[in-house]
Amino acid sequence: MSVPTAVVARPRRSSGLQVAWVIFLVLVAAFAILLPNMFSEYTTSVGLLALFFVCLGLGLNVVVGYAGLLDLGFAAFYAIGAYATGLLALKAHMSILETIPLGVGCSIIGAFLVGYPTLRLRSDYLAIVTLGFGEIIQAVAQNLSITGGPTGLYGIPPLSLFGHQFITPKDYYYVMLVVAVLYILFSRRIRRSPLGLAWLTMREDEDVAASVGIPISRYKVYAYIVGGIMGSIAGSLYAPAYTAIAPASFGFQQSLLILLAVAIGGIGSIPGTVVGGIIVAALPELLRSFSQARLLIFGIALALLMIFRRQGLWPAHTAQSGQLLRRMQATLRRRRVGEQS
Repeated sequence: MSVPTAVVARPRRSSGLQVAWVIFLVLVAAFAILLPNMFSEYTTSVGLLALFFVCLGLGLNVVVGYAGLLDLGFAAFYAIGAYATGLLALKAHMSILETIPLGVGCSIIGAFLVGYPTLRLRSDYLAIVTLGFGEIIQAVAQNLSITGGPTGLYGIPPLSLFGHQFITPKDYYYVMLVVAVLYILFSRRIRRSPLGLAWLTMREDEDVAASVGIPISRYKVYAYIVGGIMGSIAGSLYAPAYTAIAPASFGFQQSLLILLAVAIGGIGSIPGTVVGGIIVAALPELLRSFSQARLLIFGIALALLMIFRRQGLWPAHTAQSGQLLRRMQATLRRRRVGEQS
């Protein structure tokens, strides 16, 4: 039976549902914009932390949710961006914006270091390699004198843009809100691109993806590069936002929290990752009145979620593997026709 060349059509939403969805998004956007003016500086600080988790979660979602590659050391890219910015700003006296491209370049090198050894690995072996990479980056930051050792770097200068210096949590809240919106738009765009379609096909079945001509090895590296860049940019903004960085902030626990943000919301889901990032940042603060028991309560809540809602709070509505395969074949066929014409 021949494979259809047309891309599988998506079911259209009813007009009433579309209107409700637009109203919901407008209300959420209005609340996010007004939050620093409606609540205390402490709440704004929690909101800022939540936005960092949202951005990091969206970066990891590319690796885990789209390409299906388990990454237990994603905080390494976060650390690369933060330390690149901190060192260049303090030692070379560069502006924060000037340090971001260099941090991105370092993250691309790190992505190759992770991606190349994992080209033929899957499942648990893949997780071990990424975990090792994260531990290596943290150990390097902790043992080099130039990085400040265990105490880290402090006195990092603020971000400056158009003559305005960003100093307060409110300032950085709006910076990260803009970055989070850009990450969301980018994640939507790349998911619907041929690259994103190839990643989704790989996630469903690598053998089937290879059979239709997808270069698995190369696309794995692409996933790590894209996710690493997103994590590095977040790290480069984390350094001036908190003016100090230390190796303890980029360990396995941080990687686990980022992965939890993706899993809680729904692996592969953009709105789910946003919700998960907010929960991971805000729930421990809401439980602060329980003192030492708050982490236990947080852990129980997560365990219950994994038991009764394994697909996440806002799961992704992805096509079945057969549909993905047909769409990928159609995309590759159109590309070949374009190259021949």
